[in-house]
Amino acid sequence: MKILLLSAYDAASHAYWHKGLVENLSHHQWTVLTLPPRYFSWRIRGNSLSWAFNDRAVLEQEYDLIIATSMTDLSALRGFVPHLASIPTLVYFHENQFAYPESGREYGNVEPKILNLYTALAADHVCFNTHYNRNTFLAGCRELLKKLPDHVPTGVAEQLEQRSSVLQVPLPQRAYQSHDPQTGAIRIIWNHRWEFDKGPELLLHAVQGLCDAGLDFRLDVVGQTFRKVPESFREIKQLLGARAGHWGFVESVEEYRKLLQQADIVLSTALHDFQGIAVLEGVAAGAVPVVPKRLAYPELFPDSCCYNSGEGETDSLVQTVCRYAEARREGCAISAPDISALSWSAMAEQYEGLFNRVADMDHRGG
Repeated sequence: MKILLLSAYDAASHAYWHKGLVENLSHHQWTVLTLPPRYFSWRIRGNSLSWAFNDRAVLEQEYDLIIATSMTDLSALRGFVPHLASIPTLVYFHENQFAYPESGREYGNVEPKILNLYTALAADHVCFNTHYNRNTFLAGCRELLKKLPDHVPTGVAEQLEQRSSVLQVPLPQRAYQSHDPQTGAIRIIWNHRWEFDKGPELLLHAVQGLCDAGLDFRLDVVGQTFRKVPESFREIKQLLGARAGHWGFVESVEEYRKLLQQADIVLSTALHDFQGIAVLEGVAAGAVPVVPKRLAYPELFPDSCCYNSGEGETDSLVQTVCRYAEARREGCAISAPDISALSWSAMAEQYEGLFNRVADMDHRGG
């Protein structure tokens, strides 16, 4: 099958996904177009313009299937390049703008949400990485359409619900490693982007709570950093003192995987995670997840791994960590959940089936 893949805002998780597709479904003939993950507002509205006039020769080739991320301005791109309108198209949602936390700088901009909606409607089939992602997208569409002052279309969300499905981003086989537990202090890793939406303030409160509880722990704080780093990270490092492990981005993949193998707990304090690849990689390496009882996590992990959300969230997080630490001190085996079903070896056939169904369906049939 000749497949054109379009990743319009090729952030790390998007690249992780499409590289996995090309590597694990290599019998297909892939053409991949990506755009850098910067200038968000311009990129999401301008990607159709960039591709239509910079890569027209590539877009006008013959393909059996188009796969586009939800950041792609698909309705406009099909207008600019009419040839694309005749090719079955699958849109994959890594996240949706309806459930993305606002930083306070958006000023109520509805454009990213409208683009998500238009792109979904322009597709023949829509796939989400979790049920949480799908459900919040459909609920967001319904709320948005209620705000239209007149000429409101009916049945839009219902139509999208009928032609959508859920299929997670798989993990590569190399992510599944033998756990290498350490003696002494319990090892915790927080491995996320250093931005507001990953919950640095909750992490700060949690570190304070763990210190107050007298827990013997060591915390690795790793992940991608940017020019503006939330002030919470400076406070966290100061508070940790000698408890601080690795601090900052890990250039070496081998070193990063070693940190995951040595961790007892992989922690999320996120305001949003639509699947949580960073946490899943920690679990694949043998760490126990401690994650919020909201977002996508309850559909991925047992309830015992999820701390309460809302009021008392910090206390619940600290208690969950301390419970695992106490179990380890008492010599109880602490096993990470089995997520082998999310490996590429387990999921390749499901992706293959999805691609075949979309490529073979009567065009515009959903």
